[in-house]
Amino acid sequence: MIKRESYLQQIRPFINQNVIKVLTGIRRCGKSVMLDLIKDELIDRGVDNRQIISINLESGEWLLKNRVDQLYDHVKEQVLPAKKMYLFLDEIQEINGWEKAINAFLIDFDLDIYITGSNAKLLSGELATYLGGRYVEFNIYPFSFKEVYEINRLDGGAAELPQLFHNYLRMGGMPFIYDANIDENSQKKYLSDIYDSVVLKDIVERNKVRNIDLLQRILLFLMVNIGNPFSAPAMIKFLKNEKRSLSQETVYNYLNYCEAACFAHLVEREDIVGKQVLKFQEKIYLTDHGFREVLYGNNERDIQQVLENIVYMELLRRGYAVKVGKVSTTEVDFVADRGSERIYYQVAYILAEAATVEREFSPLEAISDNYPKFVLTMDDFDRSRNGIQHLNIIKFLLAD
Repeated sequence: MIKRESYLQQIRPFINQNVIKVLTGIRRCGKSVMLDLIKDELIDRGVDNRQIISINLESGEWLLKNRVDQLYDHVKEQVLPAKKMYLFLDEIQEINGWEKAINAFLIDFDLDIYITGSNAKLLSGELATYLGGRYVEFNIYPFSFKEVYEINRLDGGAAELPQLFHNYLRMGGMPFIYDANIDENSQKKYLSDIYDSVVLKDIVERNKVRNIDLLQRILLFLMVNIGNPFSAPAMIKFLKNEKRSLSQETVYNYLNYCEAACFAHLVEREDIVGKQVLKFQEKIYLTDHGFREVLYGNNERDIQQVLENIVYMELLRRGYAVKVGKVSTTEVDFVADRGSERIYYQVAYILAEAATVEREFSPLEAISDNYPKFVLTMDDFDRSRNGIQHLNIIKFLLAD
């Protein structure tokens, strides 16, 4: 188990602070492991194990007792008198009325509370309603390539770097794939099972979706078209050709369900010159591109799209807010903002021809500000020009 230090660095300042620590992310991305890492940190600080209350609300123990009063009573029984206690609740959305229990815990006991959930909008929405500003949210994602590289290094460097990245390109970063050292067929079976769980539990059941076949077709459309400008009319036309009809409102409802389940990201466009957010032709990216390989295939063939997806998710991991940039009639793949910092990125497979070089560099050259600008490709040679830096994607992913 690796420590996932980048997440711990974000969480540490809030340990023992009177705010709820909320860890959200797609199922099986490592949220439960993060709770274990926080517990280890507390014990290293001298906290007695008896001060830690840990409940996994998906375990069999809680299948038949999912009432909020039972949760409250269970925690109350374990609170030690005159002691600071630490409460860890995994997959909190499994308890109806959980937000009322959290509010009661804050009022009645001296608790430092950490919760996880697989529905980001549900958690943030309910907490905002009941707790005001008394929570802080941390987005947990599947393994970055750097984390996969670190696991491989701890295993004695069993895989060469190109082989390691090739597998990551195809199978994504869900932690169990790398922790369990399973073969490719088992990896695909595991990813398929996670996908089914996300669709059925976090999208269908949560949102009472009746037409599951239509939802599956929409999800396949999204996976095929990652990195391409999204258009609801284009999706409607695609489904009409398959003799399925739906409204534009339904399309966006389903997209919202996918975002809430931490499965996909709808990325807005920004007019860089006009400083306006454009509410059309957004792009879709997946939280983990391994699902695409399992459900659709062709990650290697569509490497340009998948590389964009990998870079987009890496920027989220590094704490950037990301948009797609528009400069006149051209596009910048990513505009990444973090505080006062801004960086522009173009992503391509290789700069094999002069036309490709021009396509990737010219939109960045048209931006008149002095923020850093990068072109990321799989090339090993450096074609930086006019202040625009050209980097190898693997080196970018492994950088601090």
